[in-house]
Amino acid sequence: QVSLVESGGGLVQAGGSLRLSCAASGRTSSTYVMGWFRQAPGKEREFVAAIRWSGANTYYADSVKGRFTIATDNAKNTVTLQMNSLKPEDTAVYYCAADRSVAVHMASRFYDVWGQGTQVTVSS
Repeated sequence: QVSLVESGGGLVQAGGSLRLSCAASGRTSSTYVMGWFRQAPGKEREFVAAIRWSGANTYYADSVKGRFTIATDNAKNTVTLQMNSLKPEDTAVYYCAADRSVAVHMASRFYDVWGQGTQVTVSS
């Protein structure tokens, strides 16, 4: 069984950067797709970025493309999300998730393992 724990959230001014980490424990596979999602108050959970555990192929929401970078560190069993040029609209709870199917999905319903979330707040 896989479990996920996020870290790295916090408060930052607009234009600043944060780096989120997701530590995976348990058995993982290079075919897993690891995703980051976020949920702002009163809004639905939305896709942010995804990557295969092997590190191949990355996918981004249009709203973060060019500002966020997802990466895996297989030696540390960690998935990171580097967030640059942050905007107040990036404020949300950010979740790490694992999709154990082979196909890449952007819909949250395909991800069956979730972390507890980490708060990111961007002040204007």
